[in-house]
Amino acid sequence: MSYRAWFQCINPQCGATYPLNSIVYHCTKCGSLLEVQHELEALARRDAQGWMKLFEDRYKSNQWPYGSGVWGKKEWILPEINDENIVSLYEGSTNLFWAERFGKLIGVNDLWIKLCGNTHSGSFKDLGMTVLVSQVKQMISEGAPIKAVVCASTGDTSAALATYCAAAGIQSIVLLPRGKISIAQLVQPIANGALVLYLDTDFDGCMRLVQEVTKDETLYLANSMNSLRVEGQKTVGIEILQQFDWESPDVIIIPGGNLGNVSALGKGLMMMKDLGLIEKLPRIVVAQAERANPLYRAYQRNFEDFEPIQAQKTLASAIQIGNPVSYQKAVRTLKQFDGIVEQATEEELADAAALGDRTGMFNCPHTGVALAVLIKLLKAGKIDKSQRVVVISTAHGLKFVEMKVKYHQNELGFPCRYANRPIELPARLDAVKEALNQALAKKIEDHA
Repeated sequence: MSYRAWFQCINPQCGATYPLNSIVYHCTKCGSLLEVQHELEALARRDAQGWMKLFEDRYKSNQWPYGSGVWGKKEWILPEINDENIVSLYEGSTNLFWAERFGKLIGVNDLWIKLCGNTHSGSFKDLGMTVLVSQVKQMISEGAPIKAVVCASTGDTSAALATYCAAAGIQSIVLLPRGKISIAQLVQPIANGALVLYLDTDFDGCMRLVQEVTKDETLYLANSMNSLRVEGQKTVGIEILQQFDWESPDVIIIPGGNLGNVSALGKGLMMMKDLGLIEKLPRIVVAQAERANPLYRAYQRNFEDFEPIQAQKTLASAIQIGNPVSYQKAVRTLKQFDGIVEQATEEELADAAALGDRTGMFNCPHTGVALAVLIKLLKAGKIDKSQRVVVISTAHGLKFVEMKVKYHQNELGFPCRYANRPIELPARLDAVKEALNQALAKKIEDHA
């Protein structure tokens, strides 16, 4: 069977359409954002059981490129792309971790963590970047004048873009806010050969500049306002349900910054419902850092209006965004999914991340935001302890070791409840035995 996909304006009063090989990021008629639309009638000619079997047969296989967690759903992503133009590092297929111990500590019986950081560049951004860079490679093969792919980033987007462009042999350019991302996030695009512009501004300032720079059609925009990214990122929801044998959880909690991931999660789940793979939709919760919370503030006003803010410095640096470009899409998703938006303070997110680490995780601070929000919603009775809850962990904790070191050294400016400092000792047997006796006695007392 053949399937089609195209860009379409999200404004229902407009609905203008554009081919996917167009260099376009906003509707040229009304200025609204675009999204990729699929020919659902054609997709529905294969029944739900047929799609499930196809996706299961491909999952983690060695059949290029379908073993990828993204490209195993190619017909739902970019159905018309040539396989030879696909740039894949076998992204996705990340593990769904049953957080039994952490769940018991906070009072929820069926808690799962989707570890999206267990992927090539260490974050969920790989899911979207494989799609965008593949489409760019196809466009170049068709004669498009693209010289480089460009993004503004708080760290993870730039790492993913540089990785996939390096694999494709395409030049990447990244605009980063100087001093506002981790060293690990800075070195990733440098190592992968990106042209790195380290700017004296915040992410929102980088975003304003990248939108101006990419008015030049030889420089292709890779931020999440480009809805090609959403097509890859939407597979996280599809994959979660596939891992649950095609059953929907009750609640999915996702950290929110620029908000492309929120609309992507909702889009994948809605496609599953529209094509009959599931009947029930989960509730979506967006977790924001208190210091970068424009969506939370709008939610408090029932989304009656939206005011960009100046995001303040937060440990959750990848979501330190005050003017999210995908706000409209995120609000639409939250209304479809009976959504909740909650926030977490710096102390709450740091303690939640550290407590999770003590039960076998290794959390990025953004996952800490989501875990802290889960704890708050359980205490408020907005999530029931009997519900199946999935927290989306967006990046690997190894990208944020500086934050973890400061936490365990009590250097974050607030009490670090779960700090665990190494014990410095002379290299003598009696000193080691004494330290062990004291430490183990305290552990037994703590567990009593």
